[in-house]
Amino acid sequence: MITTHPFDPDSPDGDKLREECGVFGIWGHVEAANFSALGLHALQHRGQEAAGIVSFDRQQFHAHRGLGHVGDIFGSENVMNSLKGRAAIGHNRYATTGDTVLRNVQPLFAELAFGGFALAHNGNLTNAATLRRELVQRGALFQSTMDTEVIIHLMALQTDSTVIERLVHALSRVEGAYSLVALCEDMVIGLRDPLGVRPLVIGRLPTEQAYVITSETCALDIIGAEFIRDVEPGELIILDKNGLTAHQVFPKRPRRFCIFEHIYFARPDSIIEGRSIYDSRQRIGAELATESPVDADVIIPVPDSGVPAALGYAQKAGIPFELGIIRNHYVGRTFIEPGQKIRDLGVKLKHNANRAKIEGKRVVLVDDSIVRGTTSRKIVQMVRAAGATEIHFRIAAPPTTDPCFYGVDTPDKDELLASNMTVAQMGEHIGVDSLAFISIDGLYRAMGETGRDAMQPQYCDACFTGDYPTRLTDREDRVSPQPLLFKELSRA
Repeated sequence: MITTHPFDPDSPDGDKLREECGVFGIWGHVEAANFSALGLHALQHRGQEAAGIVSFDRQQFHAHRGLGHVGDIFGSENVMNSLKGRAAIGHNRYATTGDTVLRNVQPLFAELAFGGFALAHNGNLTNAATLRRELVQRGALFQSTMDTEVIIHLMALQTDSTVIERLVHALSRVEGAYSLVALCEDMVIGLRDPLGVRPLVIGRLPTEQAYVITSETCALDIIGAEFIRDVEPGELIILDKNGLTAHQVFPKRPRRFCIFEHIYFARPDSIIEGRSIYDSRQRIGAELATESPVDADVIIPVPDSGVPAALGYAQKAGIPFELGIIRNHYVGRTFIEPGQKIRDLGVKLKHNANRAKIEGKRVVLVDDSIVRGTTSRKIVQMVRAAGATEIHFRIAAPPTTDPCFYGVDTPDKDELLASNMTVAQMGEHIGVDSLAFISIDGLYRAMGETGRDAMQPQYCDACFTGDYPTRLTDREDRVSPQPLLFKELSRA
């Protein structure tokens, strides 16, 4: 069982699924911390609540963490000058476990028997509460409420072994999803879980003997690093004075990469698992048009995540594509906090209908998902008020029927619209003339497969099927996470 933040349907972000986290690690460059900050900036879409960097200058570790966006946290020259060294790791956070307080901001750091060790983690451990209870009974003193800290305590229990052996032993005990980067005195480490649920890629700066491990290729692009390859599931990467070495520390298993990375989470200009995210979304839109055509005058994306799929739909259907909804990129969460009257403006704070492209038209709206339906209803009302004669909603994902336990913040099952209504009922609820989702087999066809292999699914698609690729130990055994007993006075 994991602790998640309640969805706020009145926020500018509505009831979208929340991204997980982003990680970045670099070895062998004098600008290691600056490059880490740039990489985290490129990964901002993966987590907007907090960020941190830990660097090492061959004598001492240096750390800076904060709540908020990367540019606010690392925008000071004094801060960046303090993060000395040719090795660093960084982390962007959107909380899936633990409250958003400073002590929960990664990378975590601990002084273990072999020396200093910093760790940053993208994903979620599905037996973290069970392991935590065991570790506390053995005398462990936890300083955060995050599942990531479990890994460090498991490492601390091992004696007479190397840092790599400790880390691998610790991870052999955890379940769930993890792509992580770690920093110790003589190396940067990257490791991906045996199913490869979350992304992790390797890059190299061509003018230096410097290597990078990060969540997406867009973080390589921003610093001018060339993409080498994806980290394989169950593979451990070491960056040190010898360059790059790779070790298959866990047996290879059939991949179960998160298919929602292709639908929504990853940045569209990234290439992950050998596929352009932008191209994947266009192909999904084209498949959706094949499966669910409709007579219409204009295809309109729900920005920004619906744009590539809407382009694919429009091209396949031969219907004009227009930006019928304009997004305001300068609205933050704090703007809507003061009072309910402002909150009731809802989606209009972030989106506005482009009446000139809507009035008198039969409209097809294309979006990436429907979670609770609150934002979708408001967008439909806005488009209807702008003069649309018909509104047909097309969704570039199957119905989201089950929560994610692998690092994505989702509502409980009883809050997911698709788990409580038929498609027809959902369409009536959000007020459209028709509603259609891409089928699960159609989604797989768009990804180059003939369909979904029910016996051995090619992706993790549990949010659509309820078919979880690992045990959900904490949930199955009803082990609750430890409550936050100490409340910090400041969030900054």
